[in-house]
Amino acid sequence: MTEKVRYGPGNPHPLSQLKTELVWEGKYDEYGNRRVVDIAGCAMPMQKIETIDEPRSRAAAEGQIELFEKTRARIRDESGRYPKKTNGANGDFRNRLIWGDNKLVMASLLAEFKGRIDLIYIDPPFDVGADFTMDVPIGDEKETVGKDQSTLEMVAYRDMWGKGTDSYLHMMYERLSLMKELLSEKGTILVHCDQTMGHFIKMLLDEVFSADHFQNEIAWHYVKYQMRGMSHLTSNWDRLFWYSNSKRFTFNLPTIPLVEPRRLLKKGWDPKSKSIQNVRGEDGKVQYIEMTEEKVDDVWELPYIGAPSYERTGFATQKPEVVLERAIKMASNDGDLVADFFGGSGTTGAVAERLGRRWIMSDLGRFAIHTSRKRLIELQRTLHEKGQPYRAFDVYNLGRYERQWWQKERLKGADEEHRKVVLGFYKAEVLPNPGEYLHGRKGRALVYVDGIDSILTQEEVRSVARAAREAGAKEAHCLAWDFEMDLRLICHEVEASEGVQMKLIPIPREIMEKNRTSPPPFLEVAVLEAEAINRKDGSVDIKLTKFLPSLAEVPTKELEALKERAIKSGFDFIDFWAVDFNWHEGKPFEHHWQDYRTRKDRSLKTTSDAGFKKYPKPGKYTACVKVVDVFGCDTSITVDVNV
Repeated sequence: MTEKVRYGPGNPHPLSQLKTELVWEGKYDEYGNRRVVDIAGCAMPMQKIETIDEPRSRAAAEGQIELFEKTRARIRDESGRYPKKTNGANGDFRNRLIWGDNKLVMASLLAEFKGRIDLIYIDPPFDVGADFTMDVPIGDEKETVGKDQSTLEMVAYRDMWGKGTDSYLHMMYERLSLMKELLSEKGTILVHCDQTMGHFIKMLLDEVFSADHFQNEIAWHYVKYQMRGMSHLTSNWDRLFWYSNSKRFTFNLPTIPLVEPRRLLKKGWDPKSKSIQNVRGEDGKVQYIEMTEEKVDDVWELPYIGAPSYERTGFATQKPEVVLERAIKMASNDGDLVADFFGGSGTTGAVAERLGRRWIMSDLGRFAIHTSRKRLIELQRTLHEKGQPYRAFDVYNLGRYERQWWQKERLKGADEEHRKVVLGFYKAEVLPNPGEYLHGRKGRALVYVDGIDSILTQEEVRSVARAAREAGAKEAHCLAWDFEMDLRLICHEVEASEGVQMKLIPIPREIMEKNRTSPPPFLEVAVLEAEAINRKDGSVDIKLTKFLPSLAEVPTKELEALKERAIKSGFDFIDFWAVDFNWHEGKPFEHHWQDYRTRKDRSLKTTSDAGFKKYPKPGKYTACVKVVDVFGCDTSITVDVNV
C-alpha cells in the first residue's frame, strides 16, 4: 500500500510556494513551459490594394495638380508638419489601414516597425454576451436593414470566448506581447475596457509591461440615464489602463479651460526666510495670477456619442473623438506614430490625422475597414478645404497569406482537407471519385472548389462547365476565395456554349473560425456593370448601369424580402463607389474619384463627374470601378476607355 504523502514545514505543499500569478488554460504547455508567441510563423507579406489621396487625385483629374502641389507645400511649410524627407522620413510616410487578424498583422509589421510605434490605443471586445446587431441605412431615405454579428465579421470572436475567460486571456496575452515589441522605448499603451474584464486585463498588462511601468487607471465618466425598474446601478464609466514601455516616456499634462477664470495669489520662494511667500509688486501690493485653465486628473468627464452627433458612424462600439483626442495629445507629440489594432470605425486614425500624428490601423472586419476608409476620405477632403495638412493612406490586406496560415495551422497543410471543409460548410457531398474540376454535388448541381491559394479564372470556369456537361449535369457551382476581374460577365457566354447554368460563389471567411459549426451564408457574387462616357471636351467619366448585390451579409430572416428589393433597385445597396481611370493589372487601385452616402446625405451619384483627361496620349485604356455595398462587401470590374 502506497504511503500517503504528508506535507508540512519540512515538506511544503507545491501550492504553498507559488507566487502571485494570473494563470489561464494555454499559458503553459504540457511540460510546464511557458508558451511563446509564434512570431516567425505568423509573419507574412502584406498586399497593398488601394492608394488614397482624395484631394490630390481630384486635382489631377481636373488638371490642377501643379497648383495642388504648390498649395500643399506651402501648407506644410507654414504648419511645420510633414517636413520634406529627413533622417526620420516622416514627411514621406503614408498611413496604413490593414484588413486582417491583428495577430498576423502585428507579426508582419515587426520587420519594419519593431520599436518604432510611439502610442498604441486599443479598444478590444470585452463582453462575452455582447450583442453586435446593428442597423445600416440603405437607399436615399431613412430606411435601415439589420446587420448581425456574423456580418460584422467578428471571425475571431468565437475563438476569443471558445473556452470562456481562458481563451480570451490567451488571445489578449499574445497580442499585448506583440504590441510591446512594436512600441518604441518612449512609447506607451492605452487599453480601453469596462468592468467586465478590466480586472483581468490589468493583471495581464502588469505581466507583459511590468507593474513598475503602470502609469494610470483613467476613468472616463459619461452620462447615461438610469431606467426605471432596474435592479442595479447604471454603469456610467469605462476604464483606460495606461502603461509605458520604459521609465522614459512621453507625457503632456492635459488641461481644460475654466468656465470662469480664477484669481489666485502669486507665490514665490524667499531664500532668506527659506519659505514660500506671497509675491508683492513694486507698490507693495500682493500680486495675483489669472487662472484660465486647470489640470486634468485621472477622471475624465467627457460626453458619450449622442444619437444626433455628427461623428456617429453607426458602428456598435464607436468611441467619441474627444476621448481619443485627449489620450493622443497626452501620450504623443506632433509627428509621432500612433497605432490601433482593433480599429473599429476608425476613430483613432481620424483623430491622429487631425492632430498631425502618423497612424497605422487594422481590423478583422470588412465592414470596419470600409467604415474607416470612408471616414478618412471625408477627413482628407475637410482638411484640404480648410487649408490644413493631411497625409495619404494605403489600404492593405493579408490576402491569401492569411488563408495559407489557416491551412497550415488548422488543416495541417492539406488542400484536400480544405476542399472537404468547404464542401461540408456548403452542405454538399464529396464525390467518391473527384476529378480535377468536379469535387462535390449539391442537389442536381456539381460543385468545384478552387484552391486555397488560387484566383478563379475564366479558363477554370469554362473547364468546370465542360466537365459538368460531360457528366450530364445542367448546373455547376464554382466556390472560390478570389475571382478574376470581370468573371461574372463571361458566365452568360459559357452558359450558352455549354448548356450549363453557372454560379460563382465566394467562400465566406467565417469558415476559418476555429469553433464554428454552423454554416455561414454562401451566396452568389454581386453583378456590376458600367460604361465609359466620352465628354465633348475630351474628358472621360464612368456611368454605373447595373448593380445586383450578393446579399451574403444579410441576416437570414431578412434575406427573401431584400432579394426582391435588390432586383428592383440594386443601386439602393451601394454605399460607396470609386474609379481608377487608368488602372493597370497588378498595381494598387488608385482613387481618382469617388462618391459615397453619409448619414446626413443619403444621395449618391451614379455617374462620375471627374471629367478625367490625364491620359498620356490617345488610345485604349482600362478603368477599374470599385463598388462597396452597405454591408462592406466590395465588387470590382474593368471598363474599356477609348480616348
